[in-house]
Amino acid sequence: MNYKINGKSFSAEPRPGQCLRTFVRDLGWFGVKKGCDAGDCGACTVWLDGKPVHSCLVPAFRAEGRGVTTLQGLAHNGALHPMQKAFLGAQAYQCGFCTAGMIMTSASLSEEEKKDLPFRLKGNLCRCTGYHAIDDAFHGVVSVEEDKAGHACGASLQSPLGESIVTGNAHYTMDVAIEGMLHLKVVRSPHAHARIKAIRREKALAVPGVHAVFTWEDVPRRLYTTATHDDFHVDPDDTYMLDNVARFIGQRLVAVVAETEGAAEEACRLVEIDYEVLPAVFDPEEAMHPGAPILHQAADAESRIQDAGHNVFIKIEGEVGDVEKGFAEADAVYEGTYYTNKVQHAHMETHGSIVWRGEDGRIHVRTSTQTPHLTKNKLAYLFSMFPQQIHVFTERVGGGFGGKQELLSEDLCMLAVLKTGRPVKWEFTRTEEFTSTVSRHPMKITIKLGAKKDGTLTAMQIRNVSNTGAYGNHGGEVLASSLGSAMATYRCSNKKGVGYAVYTNTVPSGAFRGYGATQPTFAIESAMDELGRELGIDPFALRRKNMLEDHDPVQSIWDAPSDAVMGSYGFDQCFDLVEKALASGRGEKKPEGEDWLEGTGIAAHAQDCAPPTEHRSEAHLMLQPDGTYHLAIGSGEFGNGVTNAQRQVAASVLNTRAGNVTMDFADTDRTPYDTGTFGSTGTSVATLAVNKAADALKESLLDVASMLTEMPASECRIENDHVQCGNRSITLKDLHATSPFRDKLHVSRKAYNSPRSTAFMVHGFRIAVHRVTGEIRILQSIQAFDGGTILNPMQARGQVEGGIAQGVGTSLFERMVFDNTGAVINPTFRNYRIPAFADIPRSEIYFADTCDRYGSLGAKPVGEAPIIPVSAALGNALADATGVRFESLPFSADRIFAQLAEVKK
Repeated sequence: MNYKINGKSFSAEPRPGQCLRTFVRDLGWFGVKKGCDAGDCGACTVWLDGKPVHSCLVPAFRAEGRGVTTLQGLAHNGALHPMQKAFLGAQAYQCGFCTAGMIMTSASLSEEEKKDLPFRLKGNLCRCTGYHAIDDAFHGVVSVEEDKAGHACGASLQSPLGESIVTGNAHYTMDVAIEGMLHLKVVRSPHAHARIKAIRREKALAVPGVHAVFTWEDVPRRLYTTATHDDFHVDPDDTYMLDNVARFIGQRLVAVVAETEGAAEEACRLVEIDYEVLPAVFDPEEAMHPGAPILHQAADAESRIQDAGHNVFIKIEGEVGDVEKGFAEADAVYEGTYYTNKVQHAHMETHGSIVWRGEDGRIHVRTSTQTPHLTKNKLAYLFSMFPQQIHVFTERVGGGFGGKQELLSEDLCMLAVLKTGRPVKWEFTRTEEFTSTVSRHPMKITIKLGAKKDGTLTAMQIRNVSNTGAYGNHGGEVLASSLGSAMATYRCSNKKGVGYAVYTNTVPSGAFRGYGATQPTFAIESAMDELGRELGIDPFALRRKNMLEDHDPVQSIWDAPSDAVMGSYGFDQCFDLVEKALASGRGEKKPEGEDWLEGTGIAAHAQDCAPPTEHRSEAHLMLQPDGTYHLAIGSGEFGNGVTNAQRQVAASVLNTRAGNVTMDFADTDRTPYDTGTFGSTGTSVATLAVNKAADALKESLLDVASMLTEMPASECRIENDHVQCGNRSITLKDLHATSPFRDKLHVSRKAYNSPRSTAFMVHGFRIAVHRVTGEIRILQSIQAFDGGTILNPMQARGQVEGGIAQGVGTSLFERMVFDNTGAVINPTFRNYRIPAFADIPRSEIYFADTCDRYGSLGAKPVGEAPIIPVSAALGNALADATGVRFESLPFSADRIFAQLAEVKK
């Protein structure tokens, strides 16, 4: 068959049933992405004879004799297409994984079609941006600023990977072809709780192309946790690589390695397993009752599971002051129980790894992870190897949101490489992301508040039952976080909390953007409004009365000394900015008709800028022979913009252009140790290491220049490409060539997550609710954020907008639904709906004017926290509109309708 792809002719025969997406990628056009393989996300969009199609739905043979255009063929004679230029100028991407499909659809639209973007872009999903930068691209908004020496800090500089993203040449995890590569697939448990009695693999091994079938008897029998933390003791060792006990539907049980994905999948279907089905428990409260099925029977102290007999991985409690006395002194007491939903990260790039043994005899792991160095260490532990025998790296990661702070694909690929000697690839399906990876912890939170008549809080008490699922990865740290920052947001002398991370026979929970703070913030901020309503105090006034002030300790439920501090204070500014915006009259008007109700709601939060457990990073920075700089830092880039921020910090200190700083990142061979990029540490720890390294290199270069020019170092300063010492000048290139001290041309500095500063945020919504249908329309959305010095305003706005969009989705309609057997019944984007372009309003974004004394150039992290107050603010607006408190997420139309109908009875 003859094909024409991006103007080039090919003669090739697609496999029977092969779709156009995989066919084009087999020919080397990796700009076509896989987000769902179901026609739901649009990441695979290409043009077929000039018309956009989802290539995962088009049989490859139908493209015979027709013109296929991918993003890599959109530019003409080296000149970018106008839509590529527009996306580049507006930086209408973050991780960039969806960008190929988004640009292909956008570039196909006529001027008339561009007038209805909510409809025209309904087939293209983006999890990162919140869509506003994409809208800017359509309207010719150029957010990118010129890269000028001495002006890097505070400038909206383009991502160094921007052009590769908009041209489709950025390489994500699966965007390589390795000769002789095998494919791995797994058999997953159909039962929520079962013991394997026998596995028969003969039929599977008989499938042509199958090389191996691995069971629990073929893997190292070493307990571990899939979570990646520097201090691994915070997580339980409760997991085997492959186990003879299944604890949730979707748990991997058998791995098959074959020449093709099709052969591996066919062999998986032929593996025969005999099960002893065991009783299962899905509700965490029931799981703690005597007589409930026990998930981890043989747990001992080495596993770090505190109470296996009651399915409790860990119980955490604490008290400051005397809560009982505080409630006795209160004039008003409110108590309520709130429920948060299990939601998926829905990063556009699914989990996956490609592993091979190199010519150097070492194992090389190309993977989609937020923690390369920790992943390397964990693989070394599992396979009893020296860490230096393993190389782990990422190139470009298509989103993470905490979901890739896990070891989920690397281990089995490495096992297969060690057993077969061939390169092995494993790419998760979208369904597997829902049924078999990790998701946000559902929580049942009871909050009790007491206050004086003037609104002064006298007592705060919280009880949290967190569903950690079948395994405890992140269960303890998320639980501790849920009892931390949300309880520290307000001043109160008497605070008490208790929390339980409980095992159930459901999909494991894990790290998720907001990391345990979003759920209690929903409960506490809802309770604050209810308490204010009882006292007759305005929501702004009640919060101002009790909010942390700049002289207060940052204290939750623990009386011990803490390294949580306030390096800058902009909480008051955030409240003022949101209150003024809500009073401005901006935004949309309430729809006409008496069935539409209008309400306003706010929520506030004070978030620590790094996790309390160990986190460290080291930066290497050097002057190169050509007079530019090279930075090596282990943190990961997956749309968070951290690499851009890091080079901007280095450039600012060294008084040069950011473009003069090249980088290596997220590669255990080429970068020094870094715990990983999660919990806001990309800015608060890794970028601080860069700042320290840049300061040290600057001092060293000035010393060398002083010696070479025979001028005092105090009279020397770096000016872009040279050092000016009084009236004498030496270029950095010459300085490198003539320096007698080679050790002064490169430096190393480390940073740690202590002390931990505090970021502040306030979100406000004005919404309309239809009292009959339950539909919610967001009329106005505002977030004010204290992020200290804003290193890159364009990126910071994008992170806030993306966090808001994710929060809107998880608040209004996202929810993993389980049947009575414990199976996820909506494991696709079609049935688990994430926000599309039409769902997200344009938010007003404001930044407080502060400079953090502990942060890099005064900066605080902005990427993680914006999601935290969104659900609470929406819930308060909904209660204000309807007079009914909705205590369970999400606020989907059917649930609003049902609860309002119940109230009418």
